[in-house]
Amino acid sequence: MKGDHTHPSNASLDSGLLDSEGKLELQKVWQTIQEEALQVIHREPNLRPLMEDIFISRQSLAHCIAARLSRKLAREDMSREEILPILENLLTHNPDVIEQMLHDLIAIHERDPACTSLIQPLLYYKGFKATATYRISHQLWKDQRCDLALYFQSLSSEIFGVDIHPAASIGCGIFLDHATSVVIGETAIVEDHVSILHEVTLGGTGKTTGDRHPIIRSGVLIGAGAKILGRVEVGKGSKIGAGSVVLSDVPAHKTVAGVPAVIVGESSTENPALAMDQSLSCSRL
Repeated sequence: MKGDHTHPSNASLDSGLLDSEGKLELQKVWQTIQEEALQVIHREPNLRPLMEDIFISRQSLAHCIAARLSRKLAREDMSREEILPILENLLTHNPDVIEQMLHDLIAIHERDPACTSLIQPLLYYKGFKATATYRISHQLWKDQRCDLALYFQSLSSEIFGVDIHPAASIGCGIFLDHATSVVIGETAIVEDHVSILHEVTLGGTGKTTGDRHPIIRSGVLIGAGAKILGRVEVGKGSKIGAGSVVLSDVPAHKTVAGVPAVIVGESSTENPALAMDQSLSCSRL
């Protein structure tokens, strides 16, 4: 399983954000985000209070994400003033979680042609905010703080329309495109570099215990409305057509579609999740 870690490859990323070994440099990314916030203020002065609160006044990406999420997740049950220190403490003491969020942020910027800056997902993309909330809940779950993990899960479901169980194991470089109504169950495993469109379900079989949710290998693209049910394995670099219902294993680098889904050809690229090509114009078998 490839979850809970960061990936080394950023070949398509602006070289100004990479270190000498070609890895993402967190401080350079953070500086770029702050510069973009200043540009937003210049273009739209009415957004100055938001930019200053989330970006300009913060000392790091960890504090920025904590500020953004606490602003979105605050409710009568728990105020922003109560949530913010919880998130800041968790993110500053778990740098691997911030690095995972960083790769999710870059994935959106690289794969979504509508995303023209690094700041946009932090401000406007509920897919990023839902994934970030999951990562916080997952860390809380690992720390045996299950009640608080489930609390944040329920808020994410309510606010962002995305329901990811804190116990699910999800790698980095994840792109939830549009994100509405995505459901990922408790024992699901999702590896790195996966792209998932709206209304996708990684659901269980109805068993009360045990591994009952799918395994999604790296590079997979899952089309809108697809349902993958049970402990099936979707192989590396495969593509799931929109609206498909997957009930059995999918071999690596294959395209499946239909209800129930069947193989309709080879994947059009080595890593469909990166190409975001949702067409089924692949070679027939």
